[in-house]
Amino acid sequence: MARVVVADDQTVVREGIVMLLGLLPGIEVVGSARDGEEALRLVAEHAPDVVLMDLRMPRCDGVEATRRIRAEHPGTQVVVLTTYADDDSLFPALQAGARGYLTKDADADEIVRAVAHVMSGDAGLSPQIQRRLLDRLATAAPE
Repeated sequence: MARVVVADDQTVVREGIVMLLGLLPGIEVVGSARDGEEALRLVAEHAPDVVLMDLRMPRCDGVEATRRIRAEHPGTQVVVLTTYADDDSLFPALQAGARGYLTKDADADEIVRAVAHVMSGDAGLSPQIQRRLLDRLATAAPE
């Protein structure tokens, strides 16, 4: 059973994700946060396996929250779940320590797979994010 915290500043989105996760086998939601500060508090309190983290939130954004969670609670993995798939969102989140990255058009199976992958030590990246990383590496490679 994966213990999960959901962090998203939009109430309807956060509640929808919590409701969806509650229907999925193998996932237990142990908390939901309105911002990165609250996510950090919930991680310290509940020691979840995974945080599903939005990126753009008030007080403490998802990148900073990810950085702090990974530094202070290395047993908790972070999967970004955001609207944004641009390089300016993707790469800082991965550099901060996120092990997964999904966009909010991900379906329930993709979310379950990403959670399972990061819990087993693998990356939980959507196919479009994998392509973006490969494209970026290919353009950055020296000839």
